[in-house]
Amino acid sequence: MSNPTSTKAKWLKRFKWISIIEGLSFLLLLFVAMPLKYVMDMPLAVTYVGWAHGILFVIYIYVVFPTARKCSWDFSKTLFALVASVLPFGPFVFDRYLSKEERKMRAS
Repeated sequence: MSNPTSTKAKWLKRFKWISIIEGLSFLLLLFVAMPLKYVMDMPLAVTYVGWAHGILFVIYIYVVFPTARKCSWDFSKTLFALVASVLPFGPFVFDRYLSKEERKMRAS
């Protein structure tokens, strides 16, 4: 039987991976695919990268709620995670926040 701390760590690790990948896909869409579409007249870049980002965004949102429940996040932390998903560097800021919190937990 796993202890609550290892279960929480497992959920956080999974969430962080999804968060980083989703954040990278958003940056790729904004700073590579969009310029290719509007500067180089290559609209397929947005089609494919946008499609991939859309799937990753849905996965991110889908994983926020069970992670929040398993990790006992309060409303404000869950809201932070949701808002972070729509800001270009938001997932990375939220990941840093979670990492600081993890270090504090290990220290105590």
